[in-house]
Amino acid sequence: MKRLFSEFLGTLTLVAIVVGSGIMATNLSQDIGVQLLINTISTVFGLGVLIQILGPISGANFNPVVTMIDLIQKRTNVVTFIQYTIAQTAGAITGAILANAMFSHPLIEISTKARSGGNQYLGEIVATAGLILIINLMIHQEKMNLIPVIVASWIGSAYFFTSSTSFANPAVTIGRIFSDSFAGIAPGCVTKFIAAQILGALIGLGLTKLLTNEK
Repeated sequence: MKRLFSEFLGTLTLVAIVVGSGIMATNLSQDIGVQLLINTISTVFGLGVLIQILGPISGANFNPVVTMIDLIQKRTNVVTFIQYTIAQTAGAITGAILANAMFSHPLIEISTKARSGGNQYLGEIVATAGLILIINLMIHQEKMNLIPVIVASWIGSAYFFTSSTSFANPAVTIGRIFSDSFAGIAPGCVTKFIAAQILGALIGLGLTKLLTNEK
């Protein structure tokens, strides 16, 4: 139960950071570049802290595709995968509601922000493949202590260099449906985003095997 609550709380806080900093950014500036920078800085710092403090408790996945890759590699089991995915998704939705409440938005909104097109789906594939590759290489190289910094750095970089601004997380993607703000995503765009993330995760796993195969 402690591990599931860790995943719930971590994903809740992550989405509250992403959505809340997005709302704050639009309150502070009308410049989209400045808004993205504010959103990125807040997310990078927050994500690094969350991985550092909750990693020893639950692994700090906060992300169903990370747990999915653990399942494929037999680092976890089906029951844990299902439990983690439910906890992560519930946490993500709750985090969006919390962010809405902090900024006096309706507690539950449905985003109207369209994010679609092959270029954005490709961005999600790239962002998620990179995330999985980084995590697996750190584990392979026995440098798990660097994961908080390396993962947060990758996500921060991908916010700027990918066309999708790097969701790279099905639970977070679902959570962001529930805030009609800078960080939101319209429900009709979610299925393809998640499909791209799953594909990206599998590509990341494939790249890991290529880079760690000793033959």
